[in-house]
Amino acid sequence: MDDTAITARQSAINLLDQVLGEGRLIPECLAAGALDRLEPADRARAQRLATDTLRGLERADRLLQKHLRKYPPLPVRNALRLGTVELCQGEAAHGVVNAMVTIVSRHRHHGHLKGLVNAVLRKIAAEGPEAWDKLRVPRLPKWLRKPLAQAWGGDAMAAMEAVHFAGAPLDITPRAGAQVDLPGARVLPTGSLRLTAPGQISALPGFAEGAWWVQDAAAALPARVLAAQPGEKVLDLCAAPGGKTLQLAAAGAEVVALDISDARLGRLRDNLGRTGLSAQVVVGDALEHAGEYDAILLDAPCSATGTIRRHPDLPFAKDGSEFAGLIELQAQMLAHAWSLLKPGGRLVYCTCSLLPDEGEVQVEAALESLPGATIDRAALALPGVDPAWITPEGGLRLRPDYWADLGGMDGFYIACLIKAA
Repeated sequence: MDDTAITARQSAINLLDQVLGEGRLIPECLAAGALDRLEPADRARAQRLATDTLRGLERADRLLQKHLRKYPPLPVRNALRLGTVELCQGEAAHGVVNAMVTIVSRHRHHGHLKGLVNAVLRKIAAEGPEAWDKLRVPRLPKWLRKPLAQAWGGDAMAAMEAVHFAGAPLDITPRAGAQVDLPGARVLPTGSLRLTAPGQISALPGFAEGAWWVQDAAAALPARVLAAQPGEKVLDLCAAPGGKTLQLAAAGAEVVALDISDARLGRLRDNLGRTGLSAQVVVGDALEHAGEYDAILLDAPCSATGTIRRHPDLPFAKDGSEFAGLIELQAQMLAHAWSLLKPGGRLVYCTCSLLPDEGEVQVEAALESLPGATIDRAALALPGVDPAWITPEGGLRLRPDYWADLGGMDGFYIACLIKAA
């Protein structure tokens, strides 16, 4: 038995235990060192196995329930789930079954259940792959599915779930003026590049030279809407992980990139060094920041419900209880950012959320409460942006099911507000 395969699978099960048992997000687990002991290839494999299992969790549970009189303890159940997903994705039955039996046999409390794991996974290996594709596309949990279906309708909800289940390709933002030649890359309508099987990112052509950075195509649009000009003083509020900062700096703006998390700003500092771009990186609270700016980009803290195709752990680790606090924080940040904006300046507000309360509703309220605020619809007229995506109040609504035939996009809301001179 390949010990590295065992290690990657065991690490994936540990991630599933934390997400499904403790309500932790995978990025939180990674930041706490969950995979630090693994080699890069094993780390990537463990993370992929965990996310694949979360995407297919509903199907895996439906197949397993036929063979279980009662659910075993969570670590064993997660080993069964991971094994089921691997088997139904076409992995060799011998390797998968033996690996899961070995992992469970080594568990100090549940080793006696290795026989159960062996018996159940052998049955799944025989019938699971054929049954897998006949099951419905996994649905979001009811706490999230209900408000999203109310907002966008049942057909749109089903289309978004199909995109979530398919997973997310890798999108890249080329640096302005850089020559980027990535084999197999597709140019998206908005100018981002998309790779469906990128392999090791740092080994791709142009990475070391700083010719591009990883950024979902939807996440690349807020900075393009802001359209920073050379020499402008621009504030990127809540800047980490930093893709928008790089866009603003590449446009020639004098950028202040602020975030409350020094750890999350680490990747931004690395990318600034790699690309040779410059920005003033500041660790601080957005509500306490002072200054005066020509333009501001506020990517406000939000539910992140637009990123589920990339982060399938979110629906399982959260329950919606934090939404009200986030919505209040967004309103406070909008008001404070407005006070930092020069007369005649522009502010782009965005969230990677599918909930109207974090997007359309926030901007409708801001247009009534912020002094001298008007909305700039013309700023949304960008290449690849469908006019049908523009909302009644003048913002831009992006959803995962847009470009479904190309692999979808993150859900986002973007609006550009102008301050009277």
